[in-house]
Order: sequence, then C-alpha cells, then structure tokens
Amino acid sequence: MKHRAVLLLSLGHAVTDINQGALPALLPFLIAEYGLSYAAAAFVVFAANSASTVVQPLFGHLADRVGKPWLLPASVFVASVGVALVGVVSSYAWVLAAAIVSGIGVAAYHPEGARRVHSVAGDEKGMAMSVFGIGGTVGFAVGPALITAAVLHWGLGGSVVVMVPACLTVCLLLQRASWVARSGRSAQPSEDPVGSARAKDAWGPFVRLTGLVIGRATIFYSLNTFIPLYVLRVLRGSAAAGATALTLFALAGVLGNLLGGKVADRMGHRSVAVAGFCLLVPLIPVALWVPNQVAAMIVLMAIGACLASTYSPVIILGQQYLPNHIGLSSGVTLGIAVAIGGVTTPILGRIADLYSLWHALAVLAILPVLSVGLALTLPPPARR
Repeated sequence: MKHRAVLLLSLGHAVTDINQGALPALLPFLIAEYGLSYAAAAFVVFAANSASTVVQPLFGHLADRVGKPWLLPASVFVASVGVALVGVVSSYAWVLAAAIVSGIGVAAYHPEGARRVHSVAGDEKGMAMSVFGIGGTVGFAVGPALITAAVLHWGLGGSVVVMVPACLTVCLLLQRASWVARSGRSAQPSEDPVGSARAKDAWGPFVRLTGLVIGRATIFYSLNTFIPLYVLRVLRGSAAAGATALTLFALAGVLGNLLGGKVADRMGHRSVAVAGFCLLVPLIPVALWVPNQVAAMIVLMAIGACLASTYSPVIILGQQYLPNHIGLSSGVTLGIAVAIGGVTTPILGRIADLYSLWHALAVLAILPVLSVGLALTLPPPARR
C-alpha cells in the first residue's frame, strides 16, 4: 500500500464529507430562520443527495475512462461552496439550490477517489479503503461541531467557515495532483488477480450488494439527519448537545471503520459485512428505548461503530464483483446507493410530522434484519 497517496486521498475525503456532516447540523438553525416543518427541513438533505444520485453514474463512468487528478480538488471546492452558500442565501429556494451544488461536488469526489485508492492499495485493499473511509467519517464528525460553533457565534452566515479547510486542501491536492496520478499508474493489474481486466463482472451479486448499501445508507442518513432534532425535541437537550451526539456518532465510526477493514483483510469482506449488520439488529431498538441523553449517546456510538465496520467490506466487494468497472462500482457503492438511502429522509420527516420523531426512527429497526438477509446471499468473490 502506498501510504502517502492513501492518506492524501483520505484527507480530501475528510474535507469533502465535512460538508455532508455540516448540512444536517444546519437544519435546526434553518427551521428557526425560515419556520420549516420537519419534512421541509429534511428536504434540504434530500436535495443534496438527489443531485448526487443524478450525476453519480456520469462521474463513475468518467473515472473508469478518463479519470483526471484535477477532478479531486475541483470536487472538494464545489462541495464546500454549496454548504457555505446555504447560510448566506436569503430564501428557502436558494438553500435548496446551494445544497444541490454541494451534492454535485460530493458526488464527483467519491468514485475518482475510491478508484485511485484501489489502484495504490496493493494487497491491503480493506485497510486502504478503511483509511479512505475514516477520512469521510472524520469529516462527518468535524462538520457538525465546526458548523454549529460557527453559526452560534456568527449566525447562519458562519457557514462560510467550511471554505477554510476546503481552500487549504484544494491547494495541497493541486500541488500533489501529478504525484497521485503517478502513484495510481504504478499499481500493476497483475497485483490484483481478482480485479484483473480478464475477470468477469458478476452483476447479480453486485445488484444485491447495492440493495445492502441502500439499507445501510438509509440507516446512516436517517440517524445523521435526525439525531440533532431527536436530542433537542425528544430527549430535551440543547442544540449543542445534538451536535455533540452527532459528532460522537461519527467519531465512533472511525474505530469501527478501521477495525472492519483490518479484520476484513484477514477473515473476508463478506463475513465482516454480515457480522456488522447482525450487531445492528438489537442496537437500534435499544437506542430508542433508553430514556436519557448519556445512555442514548453511548448506544449511538455503538451503532456508528457497527455501521462503519461494514464500510470498506461492501466497497471492496463491489469492486471485486465488477473488476472491469472499478470506478462505476465505486460510484454506485459510494454514491448512487448512498444517495438513494438519503432520499428516504423526507419520508421519515413526514412520519415525524404526522406522529413523532420517535416513531419515524422506529421504522429503521426493520432495516438491519433485511440487510442481514441480503448479506447472506452474497457469494465470496474468490469462489465465483
């Protein structure tokens, strides 16, 4: 594994996903500013994820055919500009437009970044993808805390703070763009017999894997969107407590992601994916049952770790099922399927408006059961 290249790509991932973490944390402030309903607030996240869904196939195809290093800094910049504008614009319609811009930037980074991680990972693909994923997890963790502190201090206009890490990272990626490209080209196809161009694509298992990723993303985005509001409205906490819960949820994913990738390289990616979803089956009901903030945060951290442990296994499985379309596979498992999962947030927002936030999140309890069933149908790629 080429460690410097993986770390640089992970840094870009972190700064890109700061924006994904920051957007849900802005919802309480947008509700106060514009008098939004739960569904209207959740639609902001829906707009960003819908944009990712629409453009992700194009970026995945371009990553396979004409991937360029400059796409990485450009996507970081666009993703950050979108979130910065969310707090600056003067109407709900412009908030949605800014969220869409951010979603396009996020969509552009993931397939190209994951394709290059795959090319420099050597025999440690699980660990390399975990390091890449940890960058995203750290971004999700830093985003809520960064944006909440800025908005509490400067008002909604404080959302422009996301441009500070973005500009620094863009400069670094531009400076190192040719170096990352050389690192990617240095990986020989013969080093990866499963992913070699002579292998056949297994579309059936990949479609089932996509369903698994959609279930995982639905759980993640629903919790990531509604945790701040749940702490605020159901557990009677403050806005700062809601942001803290969201940060702890994401930080717990760092450990889960790292352990998941390391164990998957030794025991198999499918086994780790099945185990991670099995652990989620009891954890979500427990999170809704506990009555206080401290207990809820502890359980949420366990959920975050289990969700993150499946991150690199499902991405690597997708790349192994489609060895001739690494970029497309990465675009689907990191983008389309994830975005489809995010599209469900307005549905849960509507349930919350009609009933309560508790009932909306209780719907999620069935998804780990369905995900375990799908994971058990996946064949080990080496045995195809």
